[in-house]
Amino acid sequence: MERSGLILLNKKAGVTSFKALSDIKRALSTGKVGHTGTLDKFASGLLVVLAGRALKLSTWFSHCDKQYSGRICFGIETDTLDPEGEKIAEAPLPSRERAESALAKFTGSIMQSPPAYSAIHINGKRASSLARYGKTVEMKERPVSIYRMELRSWQPPYAEIFVHCSSGTYIRSLARDIALAAGSRAHLCALTRTQVAGFKLEDAQSTSADYEEISLKPIDKTVIGSLGLPWFEISPSEAEKVAHGKPLEPILDGKPMSSTPSAPDFNAAVFFEESIFAIIEKSAGKWKYACVLSG
Repeated sequence: MERSGLILLNKKAGVTSFKALSDIKRALSTGKVGHTGTLDKFASGLLVVLAGRALKLSTWFSHCDKQYSGRICFGIETDTLDPEGEKIAEAPLPSRERAESALAKFTGSIMQSPPAYSAIHINGKRASSLARYGKTVEMKERPVSIYRMELRSWQPPYAEIFVHCSSGTYIRSLARDIALAAGSRAHLCALTRTQVAGFKLEDAQSTSADYEEISLKPIDKTVIGSLGLPWFEISPSEAEKVAHGKPLEPILDGKPMSSTPSAPDFNAAVFFEESIFAIIEKSAGKWKYACVLSG
């Protein structure tokens, strides 16, 4: 029987996300394993991994907000914006006051240019691959949200920061831009992801000895709640209708939902016998199927 569910993994610095997944695949004896948001090799912390049929839910895990603790090294900028790159610029260190003032400029909705060394695809190829071959890579700005950012410690040239941000935010780019705004240059020398949506690093299992004991958590109502999604419960006869793609309005009419979203358009989960059965979407006042996990 195929093993399916969620793994909260505490990735060590120096291990790629790909390598972490390879070890889990071997332990579970399946190739149906995927993470929902990569961590750079130099970074550590929470990697949310899905296995088996749960991979169908990747979209709803990938777009979650995230929290990080990072260390900025002011004075030197590298081509990769991390400690593994080559030095490309130097500048004087900023004062604490200038650094804090710069941080404040990047809170809220901002436009951000991703690093040239990133997994973003340009004309079908990863930006990082193009950059490594010496090709000029134009990284277009895109909107991201910084919900909260704090300077936790100031010991020049190092600044410890906390960041709560939207999906798609690059903390390496944030370090670069903060330094430029403070009249300096910088790279991100350490990073730990501490939270993804409602999932916390303190609940993750370590990347230890050959992954002999992998704890697969089922996609239950607690997990769905951590994603911020409401849910419905359906009966056996209703589950059969959902499995065959029958209209949702007659099935859900009058059925209570676990919580009421503030936005008119939203996603919700459907549970049958304590197992997730589908993800549905309400748009323009009507329900439609987003993902069915029957079988």
